[in-house]
Amino acid sequence: MRFIFFVASILFCFNLFAGETDTLKVKEISLDEVVIRSFKYDGNFRTLPVSTSTINRGNIENQNIIGIKDISALVPNLFIPDYGSKLTSPVYIRGIGSKINSPSIGLYVDGIPYFEKSAFDFDLNEIDYMEVLRGPQGTLYGRNTMGGLINVYTKSPLQYQETLISASAGNYTNLGGSAAHYEKINNSFGYSVSGNYNHSDGYFTNQYTGNKADNSDSGSGRIRLEWRIKPNLSLKLMQSLDYLDQGGYPYAVVDADTKKTGDVNYNDYSSYKRTISSTGATLIYTTEQFSINSQTAFQHLSDKQGVDQDFTPENKYFAKQNQKQSTVSQEINIKSVSGSWYKWLFGVFAFRQAIDNDVTTEYKAANYDTQKLYDIPTSGISFYHQSILNDLFIDRLSLTLGARYDYEKASNDYVAYKNTSAGQEQTDAFDSQLHFSQVTPKMALQYTLPTSKMLYVSVSKGYKTGGFNSSFERDEDRSFDPEYSWNYEIGSKLSFWDDRLKSEICLFYIDWKNQQITQPLPSGIGQRLTNAGRSESKGAEISLQGALFNGFTFYTNWGYTQATFKEYKRSETLDYAGKYLPLVPSHTFVLGGDYQIPLTSKRIDRMTVNLNYSGAGRIYWNEDNAVSQPYYGLLNGKIAVSKGIATLSIWARNISNTEYTAFYFETGGQGYAQKGKPFTCGTSLSVKLK
Repeated sequence: MRFIFFVASILFCFNLFAGETDTLKVKEISLDEVVIRSFKYDGNFRTLPVSTSTINRGNIENQNIIGIKDISALVPNLFIPDYGSKLTSPVYIRGIGSKINSPSIGLYVDGIPYFEKSAFDFDLNEIDYMEVLRGPQGTLYGRNTMGGLINVYTKSPLQYQETLISASAGNYTNLGGSAAHYEKINNSFGYSVSGNYNHSDGYFTNQYTGNKADNSDSGSGRIRLEWRIKPNLSLKLMQSLDYLDQGGYPYAVVDADTKKTGDVNYNDYSSYKRTISSTGATLIYTTEQFSINSQTAFQHLSDKQGVDQDFTPENKYFAKQNQKQSTVSQEINIKSVSGSWYKWLFGVFAFRQAIDNDVTTEYKAANYDTQKLYDIPTSGISFYHQSILNDLFIDRLSLTLGARYDYEKASNDYVAYKNTSAGQEQTDAFDSQLHFSQVTPKMALQYTLPTSKMLYVSVSKGYKTGGFNSSFERDEDRSFDPEYSWNYEIGSKLSFWDDRLKSEICLFYIDWKNQQITQPLPSGIGQRLTNAGRSESKGAEISLQGALFNGFTFYTNWGYTQATFKEYKRSETLDYAGKYLPLVPSHTFVLGGDYQIPLTSKRIDRMTVNLNYSGAGRIYWNEDNAVSQPYYGLLNGKIAVSKGIATLSIWARNISNTEYTAFYFETGGQGYAQKGKPFTCGTSLSVKLK
């Protein structure tokens, strides 16, 4: 019924505004290549021997992408579950990911590294494009990129000169507004200022309080300066501030027999508040032979969490967390800018991260609480190199060789207390250090066919350091070891019909040692990381995009992953060998299209219609594979009509109101789940001033 309503809306808009459609004047839509302007690579992403997906500004607008989680399933073999709050955003690519602690997928925003998952889920405002690189990216990007990398690029004031204002409203009292101004003072200097605000009453009602459990308010602001000091010297400065105040964790009890999720029903209000400040400075000096690039970044995160850990009306447990993170990093590289047969890059990266964490758990029935204080400074340095040899032995055959050396040191100054009516008692304390080092090589061979078609094969080593657990009950569980993988990939990037249809096909195999696995604590309350013996992940990715006739583009992709434990004894009696890895969809799929219709009506210049279907599943939630989410699909759409400087849009998500489980976990022997968001719809109005 909702789909019929959405289609009717399209027809209504068309009949209301269309007049006559002059098909001779329909603008031809081409599949423009995205030119990467990254700190480490300049060129066309389709020339890289790596499985890559790009989401450009048009995709972001037409598909109504407002956050990182919105790209889940739009990219093959990418899955970002909705955890229930922005405290953490687990990201999985090809089965590799991390539910707690440091991520296994890297995230960079304008070159600024985001080291912690608690910073991942932010509002995407004024984004130029995003790229997702699948497979280990440690050679060039290093830390936390064992499974892949997400690069986010904001709009440059030297490329865009405009003022944008927009407002939106939807059901569940989803309200939003944004403004941005881009100005180029002269050919050498430009600046941009942008900000946005979003409010939601929430989607799930807490039966105990009668109020929404997941209301939220968020806002962000960004300033960007670009200055070409000299023809061969440029400086970029970025500063952003992100604020969030949300009710969270709309979890409900899952019936052990029927596996059905009940209603949200717990007594203590749960929430998450967060402030992130990110600063970056990029200095680039270029000669005819090489360029020297410097990237300095600083990020500070402060958050507070409160959660009813039993998720019932009973007064059992309540946990509080106050956390402060500060990270400073410096990267310098030198790379060739000339030479057709040999290209090279050398770099060094160093960072220091400080984490102060205060976790209090209230045991209300027993009338006492525990307090754990963590001071975890981590520092590291790495050196990396990559060489590309073109026309190796024969024309159009290229060899890429790379290697990286990482050294990292982590400390943990830990103190634990038990607070009762009789006073405070210290229950544990230690001050430990961990040291890690590793060399990660990469090799890729590619053959470029005429008209930029390309075949490639690659081998690379993935690596993620060990670390300290933030929750443990036994001395042997204080820390966990590094994990390693060897990744094998073969793929092609082809185009047909004068580049009107482009494809990317890839097969991969990952041999994974000492995988870091999330397990419940012995008491059943809380989680820790430990290491499994051996795992493997294998699968395929297929992407197609085309502009088969004027005004219409379509896109589709499919990802398949079979990720299983090969050696993993949970205990003397539990052997999970052969079980599927949790939080890894067997399939991801998307099919969608954009149709832009220029019109001759006096009321409207053009209309754009987007409709897409995305799906994911089956997803096993735990190592025992006892509970899973079957494959499910979501239908989304958007209609935009434009006249002059104004654009009016109508959008809808989960049009079929599909019911599914967005996240599931177990604690204390009980299962809890968050339902997926229901049908939502709304409208937005944007104005672009030159």
